[in-house]
Amino acid sequence: MRKKVVPTQVKNPELVNKRRQQIIDASVRLFIKQGFHKSTTRQIARKAGFSIGKLYEYITTKEDVLYLVCDYIHRGVEEAVKQAITDSGTGRESLESAIREYFRICDSMSDDILLIYQEIKSLARDAMHTVLARDVQITELFEQIIDRGIRDRSIKLNVPSARLLAHNIMVLGHMWTFRRWYLNRTITIDQYIEEQLQFILNSIGRKP
Repeated sequence: MRKKVVPTQVKNPELVNKRRQQIIDASVRLFIKQGFHKSTTRQIARKAGFSIGKLYEYITTKEDVLYLVCDYIHRGVEEAVKQAITDSGTGRESLESAIREYFRICDSMSDDILLIYQEIKSLARDAMHTVLARDVQITELFEQIIDRGIRDRSIKLNVPSARLLAHNIMVLGHMWTFRRWYLNRTITIDQYIEEQLQFILNSIGRKP
């Protein structure tokens, strides 16, 4: 996946990363609270703790900020899933671990994930494609675990079904994000995880 390069006037990579993290932290809350279009670069700079001139040393447009925010959110989800993948045990056991962690991160980052879906249309086409490719990259982590389970025979699926299952897992995690306003009236995230996990495991064959 080719990552979009956001131009900067600053030559020090460590300083760029530090300042951009400040920009991201400030922007996420602003975008969630009032939306991308109603948030101004002046508000972002003020909340990040520096001047509007300083802000433009690290980005070129407000759309650059949105891209950085989307990339940051996806990185958080991807890193959580990677940490949950275990090398020991079967593919099925690793899949259970990864699904549990993925659903929990979808719960803790619900507002952030919803932000991507609400505002991604504001990005330029190339930036949008890069963000969507990052989502597919996370899906491929599940594909790899499922493939491992097929090889060690702890998962009984053919390859096309395995690909579809990986996308289903992603969508089920996001469903909590989109429907939590209703679901959490009657069910906790722990109950949701167990119900959906049982549904997924039933679709991959009995435990060997």
